[in-house]
Amino acid sequence: MAHAVNPQEAAVSLNPATGEEIRRYPYEDEADLNRALRLMEAGFEQWRASSADVRAQTLSNMAAALRRNLEPLALIATREMGKPISQSRAEVEKCAAVCDWYAEHGPAMLADERTSVADDKAYVSYLPIGGVLAVMPWNFPYWQVMRGAIPIILAGNAYVLKHAPNVMGCAYALKEIWAEAALPDGVFSVANVSNELVSKAILDRRIAAVTVTGSVRAGSAIAAQAGAALKKSVLELGGSDPFIVLADADLEGAVRAAVVGRFQNTGQVCIAAKRIILERPIQQAFTERFMAAVQELKVGDPEEADSYFGPMARYDLRDELHGQVRATTEQGAKVLMGGAKLDGPGNFYAPTILSEVVPGMVAFDQEIFGPVASLISADNASHAIELANASEFGLSGAIWTGDDSNARAFAREIQTGGIFVNGFSASDPRVPIGGVKKSGYGRELSHFGMREFMNAQTVWFDRV
Repeated sequence: MAHAVNPQEAAVSLNPATGEEIRRYPYEDEADLNRALRLMEAGFEQWRASSADVRAQTLSNMAAALRRNLEPLALIATREMGKPISQSRAEVEKCAAVCDWYAEHGPAMLADERTSVADDKAYVSYLPIGGVLAVMPWNFPYWQVMRGAIPIILAGNAYVLKHAPNVMGCAYALKEIWAEAALPDGVFSVANVSNELVSKAILDRRIAAVTVTGSVRAGSAIAAQAGAALKKSVLELGGSDPFIVLADADLEGAVRAAVVGRFQNTGQVCIAAKRIILERPIQQAFTERFMAAVQELKVGDPEEADSYFGPMARYDLRDELHGQVRATTEQGAKVLMGGAKLDGPGNFYAPTILSEVVPGMVAFDQEIFGPVASLISADNASHAIELANASEFGLSGAIWTGDDSNARAFAREIQTGGIFVNGFSASDPRVPIGGVKKSGYGRELSHFGMREFMNAQTVWFDRV
């Protein structure tokens, strides 16, 4: 059973499949935070002086260390937040792969950049700025951290992780792996502190910038504090991503993509396909195939290899999700599947499909963070785009169509940070990820993510 926890005293890890306590991590005090920041400052001074090749080799070391420790890392994530074990393994491998990518391509991003000034008398250098405080969520306890930390650290900065309280085991495991990769002390650190001390850290002169992945409320509060301190922030916040299926789409492919895009990680994904917008001619056929595909997926113990759905990460989040489903049905939506908490221990929720969802309903207007898909009818392609944009969020989205030229035109009309044509939203180091509207600002990954936290310094000779 779940234990009562005073959030002011400790971060507590509970197994969401059983409710059993794994471990308590008492919060550090201000003296602990100050010691960590002193160590970070010293580590940064050493790290910033290192060459791009040295930093790249450290990332290669990190990739090897992640792969050596893949099984224990995956098990920690599964036990702390309920991710099915096969997906936890894939998450660790993805972190290793992004280390490899930046080790290969990152040094070129750090090189001085030529300008159009005659005779090469001016160039731009990309220089580190210092310590970056990262406030990270629990849903991808390794990937969300690493996709930001890797380019930030490669740039020569230091990274201070304030992780979600329910996945502190994952946080400290990452710290150990960075040490195994021979990263200097203090360049990657973990701050297990209260919200009050997060605010003090933002004000500390040794923190140069802040990055947040999480809720709109958390991002807004932290960005306000960073802004007051004249420090840069990058925010990747909520999403209610549209997944548009037009009448000329490959229906079988769209169904397969929608299942993964909506339900991987038990639906607890910022860029999940939360609003599935169907052009009317294919609506019935898609719905029938989609329901059949979801019914084949197993809900069960996340440590079992064949479980596709695990428990939700916290019982309060399951209660919140169920409240959103009930509110949506009271507004007129239909439950085609699921719509209920599952009996027994753990935070399990039945895979749910809602139909006849329209603007103004909770499932349309709010972010639904769990195993619930909302099916929405569109009269035509223009109406589908209108529905896609009728949201306060703008993180990512997908469009399925047989006409690539139309897809290019449609993509320009959809108000999101990313559009995936005939696929589902994903994060990849080769391209940036980030949102517009209430989904935040700034970008992670690719060279965009690295340069968010660098000083683009102009150097100009003999300008008189």
